[in-house]
Amino acid sequence: MPRATGTKRAILDATLELAATKGITGTTMDEVAERAGVAKGSLYYNFASKDRLFEELLQEGVGALADTLREARAGLHGRAALEALIRALLDRIASNTALAKLMAAEIFRTDRTWQKTLFALRHEALTVFAEAIAEAKPGSRDDGTCGLMASSVFGAVLLSGLEWLVFDPERHRDEVAAAILDSFSGGLLGD
Repeated sequence: MPRATGTKRAILDATLELAATKGITGTTMDEVAERAGVAKGSLYYNFASKDRLFEELLQEGVGALADTLREARAGLHGRAALEALIRALLDRIASNTALAKLMAAEIFRTDRTWQKTLFALRHEALTVFAEAIAEAKPGSRDDGTCGLMASSVFGAVLLSGLEWLVFDPERHRDEVAAAILDSFSGGLLGD
C-alpha cells in the first residue's frame, strides 16, 4: 500500500497522534479534523467512517512494518536474521512510537471491524520471524511451534521497545536487542 500524501496524510498523522494518547475509543472525528487542520467534510470524503480511518491507519503502519522486516532479513539466515529482525523492529518502534503504542493496545482487541485486516498484516510480519526461527533452530517442528515462538519474540520486542523508549531512552538500541536475544538463549536459539 503506497503511503498517503496531502490531506489524507495529515488526517492519518493526526489520527495516530490522538489515538496514541487517547486511545481509539477516546478519539473523535471532530478532534481528528481539528488536529489535521481540515474540514469535517474533507475528513469524511477521505474516510467514510472512524472504523475505516483506523483500518487504513493500521493497514499502512503494520504493512510498512512487514516490508521493513522482510528487507532486514534479506540474505540473512538463522541467528543473524533474528538479530537483524529484532534491531529493525526496535528501530521502527523508536521511529514511530505512536504506532507501536497503538499496535500494543489493539493487537488483542477482537471487537473491532478492522480485526481481520490487522490479523492478516500481523500474520505477514510474524511469518518473517517464524522463517528465521525455523532456520535458527534446526529440527524445529512444523506444527505451528515456530509461529508461536515468532509471536513471543515479536511481543517481547514490541513491549521491550516501548519499555526502553519510555523508561530507559538513553540506553543504546543494540543493548536492548542483545538483552532480548539473551532472554531467548537456551530455548529459542539453543545457545
